[in-house]
Amino acid sequence: KVDERRKSCSDEDHYVFVPEDFSEGWLFEAAGGIKPPPVTDSLNLRMFVGTWNVGGKSPHHGLNLSDWLRSPAPADIYVLGFQEIVPLNAGNVLGAEDNGPAAQWLSLIRQALNSNPSDLELAQRYDIATEARTPSSPQLENQASVKPRISFSDLLSMEDEIGKEDFVTLLNSNSSLYEEGLANPTCLSDNPKQQRFCLAASKQMVGLFLCVWVRADLYQHISNLKVSCVGRGIMGYLGNKGSISISMTLHQTTFCFVCTHLTSGEKEGDEIRRNSDVAEILKRTKFSHSLRGFKEPPPPQTIFDHDKIFWLGDLNYRLAAGCADTYELLKKNDWQTLLEKDQLRLEQRAGRVFKGWEEGRIYFAPTYKYLTDSDDYVVQTSKSKEKRRNPAWCDRILWKGEGLKQMWYSRGESRFSDHRPVYSLFSVQVNLAKNPNYNARSCPPTLSGKSALTSACVAKVQAEELLLIPRVQSCLNTTSRF
Repeated sequence: KVDERRKSCSDEDHYVFVPEDFSEGWLFEAAGGIKPPPVTDSLNLRMFVGTWNVGGKSPHHGLNLSDWLRSPAPADIYVLGFQEIVPLNAGNVLGAEDNGPAAQWLSLIRQALNSNPSDLELAQRYDIATEARTPSSPQLENQASVKPRISFSDLLSMEDEIGKEDFVTLLNSNSSLYEEGLANPTCLSDNPKQQRFCLAASKQMVGLFLCVWVRADLYQHISNLKVSCVGRGIMGYLGNKGSISISMTLHQTTFCFVCTHLTSGEKEGDEIRRNSDVAEILKRTKFSHSLRGFKEPPPPQTIFDHDKIFWLGDLNYRLAAGCADTYELLKKNDWQTLLEKDQLRLEQRAGRVFKGWEEGRIYFAPTYKYLTDSDDYVVQTSKSKEKRRNPAWCDRILWKGEGLKQMWYSRGESRFSDHRPVYSLFSVQVNLAKNPNYNARSCPPTLSGKSALTSACVAKVQAEELLLIPRVQSCLNTTSRF
């Protein structure tokens, strides 16, 4: 301990600490130097994580997302994953990617997050920055006050993925993408009240779509944004099934968000294919980084390299065979008996998948498969022309990492698709650097003007993908929006 060190001496890279009651057996010396860990403080934030299989339907203009995006207390970060935002037909899997539905979802989410004047507590974050607040829900613990940093002079940079000249050339050659709205910046205002949440990252692969929204004053503290796609569909590589993973650093804490759509089917043995999907996603997900300075810690390159990991999506695990009284248990709302046959829990307990991952207690009804625009499951009627599917908890959220506490795990009741949306609220501990010289990274100084500055920042993953991620490996004509 520091208070036990009475005397010390150093000789270049050798350090020796000597207490007053020195003895030969106590001497502690290390070649290469003893560097005390950086002193950090922590910040508690709330993170909303949601997943929804929307059944290949594009959202209509009046679709209300409030039922899905509501939570017992307002969040600071929203991580939203979708499956089947386009129909998974041959044209969408093998042809040019349809970006239209993704843009529609982004518009609806932006409106829902930024246009709710009734969210008094969220507005107070900007008015009473230093006053401690207690959430209204008794399920939630007290949160430390958050002092917003409103300056947007420093935004996300290209980091060091590519050289400065290559980046400028790439930015100029792809300027039409930004003009067409495929990579529009979302945080242009210096007033956080005008834009309470900013789109930090988004990514589409065929029908999979993942987006991350952060409170406006947190936006400048995000760095090291990376994306990795893994196709697990046709031939084990095409993108009708698979994963999108987004890696980012917030202050001094690394996050990985993995949005997945795993192999479907309820035949015996299909759960083994889903286990294989998970294993391949963990193996093949890589975040490319160029070399960094000697003193800088290496950024995460794999999913498990991150401090905090969230796995969300349509995992497609069904109820194991032998649950003949499913319909009677549904009528009784006896979810706990049904969950005893849940394949995901059975496979996890057997150590065949998600070993060491956590999932909250489920107190809500199965999320699949519903009749269109109905509260009835397909299995409940013999008149249905839909494929007969036993109800199951296909849509799940799991997590791994220290400093995470789930505060809520529930589902929405929208009838928009044959799945119900699922969401969870987490308390997340984020490390803050106490170094007074620490600042968020800024954009390349060679780009002058606000327009060029913003375009440079928002284009980071887009530029990285064009250079580093081959289409054939998993990302089929994908475009990122930053």
